[in-house]
Amino acid sequence: MDLRVLPERLSVCRLPVDAPWPVPAAGTSFFSVTRTSVEVSLVCTEDAAPSGEHVRVEPDWRALEVAGPMDFSMVGVMAELTAPLADVDVSVFVVSTYDTDYVLVHAAALERAIDALRSAGHAVTAG
Repeated sequence: MDLRVLPERLSVCRLPVDAPWPVPAAGTSFFSVTRTSVEVSLVCTEDAAPSGEHVRVEPDWRALEVAGPMDFSMVGVMAELTAPLADVDVSVFVVSTYDTDYVLVHAAALERAIDALRSAGHAVTAG
Protein backbone atom coordinates (compact mmCIF):
# COMPACT_ATOMS: atom_id res chain seq x y z
CA MET A 1 0.00 0.00 0.00
CA ASP A 2 1.21 3.54 -0.72
CA LEU A 3 1.19 6.13 2.04
CA ARG A 4 2.15 9.79 2.17
CA VAL A 5 3.23 11.60 5.34
CA LEU A 6 1.34 14.87 5.63
CA PRO A 7 3.59 17.81 6.53
CA GLU A 8 1.36 19.29 9.25
CA ARG A 9 1.43 18.53 12.95
CA LEU A 10 -2.04 17.66 14.16
CA SER A 11 -3.96 17.72 17.43
CA VAL A 12 -6.59 15.21 18.52
CA CYS A 13 -9.19 17.02 20.60
CA ARG A 14 -12.18 16.07 22.75
CA LEU A 15 -14.98 18.58 23.17
CA PRO A 16 -18.12 18.26 25.28
CA VAL A 17 -21.08 16.69 23.50
CA ASP A 18 -22.99 19.97 23.73
CA ALA A 19 -20.16 22.04 22.23
CA PRO A 20 -21.03 24.04 19.13
CA TRP A 21 -20.11 22.31 15.89
CA PRO A 22 -16.46 23.22 15.18
CA VAL A 23 -15.86 25.16 11.98
CA PRO A 24 -12.46 25.14 10.27
CA ALA A 25 -10.65 28.42 9.80
CA ALA A 26 -9.98 29.51 6.24
CA GLY A 27 -6.99 27.71 4.81
CA THR A 28 -7.10 24.85 7.33
CA SER A 29 -5.50 21.85 5.65
CA PHE A 30 -6.86 19.01 7.83
CA PHE A 31 -10.08 19.09 9.84
CA SER A 32 -12.20 16.08 10.86
CA VAL A 33 -15.14 16.15 13.28
CA THR A 34 -17.06 13.20 14.73
CA ARG A 35 -19.97 13.59 17.14
CA THR A 36 -21.30 10.72 19.27
CA SER A 37 -23.81 10.71 22.10
CA VAL A 38 -21.01 11.41 24.62
CA GLU A 39 -18.40 13.57 22.89
CA VAL A 40 -17.23 15.56 19.92
CA SER A 41 -13.85 14.49 18.55
CA LEU A 42 -11.86 16.87 16.41
CA VAL A 43 -8.63 16.31 14.52
CA CYS A 44 -7.07 19.49 13.20
CA THR A 45 -3.77 21.24 12.67
CA GLU A 46 -2.15 22.23 15.95
CA ASP A 47 -2.68 25.94 15.31
CA ALA A 48 -6.43 25.36 14.88
CA ALA A 49 -6.90 23.38 18.12
CA PRO A 50 -9.62 24.82 20.36
CA SER A 51 -9.14 25.73 23.99
CA GLY A 52 -11.47 25.89 26.94
CA GLU A 53 -12.22 24.50 30.35
CA HIS A 54 -13.78 21.26 29.12
CA VAL A 55 -11.63 20.77 26.02
CA ARG A 56 -8.88 18.16 25.99
CA VAL A 57 -6.14 18.52 23.39
CA GLU A 58 -3.50 15.91 22.53
CA PRO A 59 -0.96 17.67 20.26
CA ASP A 60 2.00 16.35 18.31
CA TRP A 61 0.40 13.86 15.93
CA ARG A 62 1.47 13.17 12.35
CA ALA A 63 -0.73 11.67 9.66
CA LEU A 64 0.04 9.04 7.05
CA GLU A 65 -2.47 9.25 4.22
CA VAL A 66 -3.36 6.04 2.41
CA ALA A 67 -3.29 6.57 -1.37
CA GLY A 68 -6.86 6.74 -2.54
CA PRO A 69 -9.52 6.74 -3.51
CA MET A 70 -10.16 3.34 -2.01
CA ASP A 71 -13.03 1.06 -2.91
CA PHE A 72 -15.45 0.18 -0.10
CA SER A 73 -15.01 -3.51 -0.93
CA MET A 74 -11.35 -3.46 0.18
CA VAL A 75 -10.94 -5.69 3.24
CA GLY A 76 -8.24 -5.61 5.90
CA VAL A 77 -6.66 -2.26 5.04
CA MET A 78 -6.37 -1.07 8.62
CA ALA A 79 -5.23 -4.49 9.84
CA GLU A 80 -2.50 -4.49 7.19
CA LEU A 81 -1.30 -1.07 8.31
CA THR A 82 -1.74 -1.25 12.07
CA ALA A 83 -0.29 -4.73 12.68
CA PRO A 84 3.30 -3.69 11.81
CA LEU A 85 2.87 -0.60 14.00
CA ALA A 86 1.60 -2.64 16.94
CA ASP A 87 4.62 -4.93 16.53
CA VAL A 88 6.91 -1.94 17.25
CA ASP A 89 4.69 -0.44 19.98
CA VAL A 90 3.39 2.53 17.97
CA SER A 91 -0.10 3.58 18.99
CA VAL A 92 -2.42 4.96 16.33
CA PHE A 93 -5.48 7.13 15.92
CA VAL A 94 -7.34 6.42 12.68
CA VAL A 95 -9.48 8.81 10.67
CA SER A 96 -11.45 7.60 7.67
CA THR A 97 -13.07 9.63 4.94
CA TYR A 98 -15.18 8.61 1.98
CA ASP A 99 -12.12 8.25 -0.28
CA THR A 100 -9.31 7.15 2.02
CA ASP A 101 -7.90 6.53 5.50
CA TYR A 102 -5.38 8.39 7.64
CA VAL A 103 -3.23 6.69 10.25
CA LEU A 104 -2.09 9.16 12.89
CA VAL A 105 0.95 8.46 15.06
CA HIS A 106 2.69 10.58 17.65
CA ALA A 107 5.41 12.70 16.08
CA ALA A 108 8.05 11.08 18.30
CA ALA A 109 7.15 7.68 16.80
CA LEU A 110 6.93 8.78 13.16
CA GLU A 111 10.32 7.45 12.01
CA ARG A 112 9.74 4.13 13.81
CA ALA A 113 6.31 3.90 12.15
CA ILE A 114 7.73 4.64 8.70
CA ASP A 115 10.46 2.03 9.15
CA ALA A 116 7.94 -0.59 10.29
CA LEU A 117 5.56 0.12 7.41
CA ARG A 118 8.37 0.00 4.85
CA SER A 119 9.63 -3.27 6.36
CA ALA A 120 6.11 -4.65 5.90
CA GLY A 121 6.26 -3.79 2.19
CA HIS A 122 4.45 -0.45 2.12
CA ALA A 123 5.74 2.58 0.24
CA VAL A 124 5.92 5.71 2.41
CA THR A 125 6.78 9.15 1.02
CA ALA A 126 7.00 12.60 2.58
CA GLY A 127 4.16 14.98 1.78
